[in-house]
Amino acid sequence: MKIALMDSGLGLLAAAAAVHRLRPDADLVLSSDPDGMPWGPRTPDDITAHALACARAAAAHRPDALIVACNTASVHALPTLRAELEPALPVIGTVPAIKPAAVGGGPVAIWATPATTGSPYQTRLIREFAAQVSVVEVPCPGLADAVQYADEQGIDAAVGAAAGLTPPGVRAVVLGCTHYELLADRIRAAVQAKAAEPVTLFGSAAAVAAQALRRIGAQPAPDAAPTGALTVLLSGRESALPAEALAYPEGGQLVRVGAV
Repeated sequence: MKIALMDSGLGLLAAAAAVHRLRPDADLVLSSDPDGMPWGPRTPDDITAHALACARAAAAHRPDALIVACNTASVHALPTLRAELEPALPVIGTVPAIKPAAVGGGPVAIWATPATTGSPYQTRLIREFAAQVSVVEVPCPGLADAVQYADEQGIDAAVGAAAGLTPPGVRAVVLGCTHYELLADRIRAAVQAKAAEPVTLFGSAAAVAAQALRRIGAQPAPDAAPTGALTVLLSGRESALPAEALAYPEGGQLVRVGAV
């Protein structure tokens, strides 16, 4: 079994680690675009072009499924990717976990990039899945870039600023960018420090990993031998896992289990 994941940068690590926890025997292909990132400021057509290049590079390795582990690419490029690759290659997009977060009744905060915050896409998801609860959209300028480059000072500043914009009554925080899932513990601590009640974080990695297995008819086997191999593609070039990835437990997990 081989599962490919794509993103502009390191945001795919969270979903890759989730896949590996479910199926440590699965081969992984990680396709990112360091030459073209960040994708957020690009036009929708440009995002689609870069996402398609990443997807084609991954597809050349003949995976059984492709996870689009990027909110921005899922918003703008998913129809194009599916039109080209499916049904031969199932394509699984990433959607912010607004629906499960709203089940608890709110209030809910959605941390997202400035481009996504207030966007028609996110507004539609809120209206569809969280119309009955209080929702606060929290822009997180610079956070994804700081995560990508493992910039500790930048991470602290961006997390602190976003936590300052998060109301103390919030009971759930949706991580609306896959990069943010690499900071789950730090974000939880920053929000919890001023919260009146326990705060639950909601990401997408576990859900998309499980969906990828369902799409190919595979069952979770977390006790399988960790025999999966890892292929890393940086703007189409085979490479090693970037050093910055090892700053996060998810990157370290892939190394420790022998996937690299």
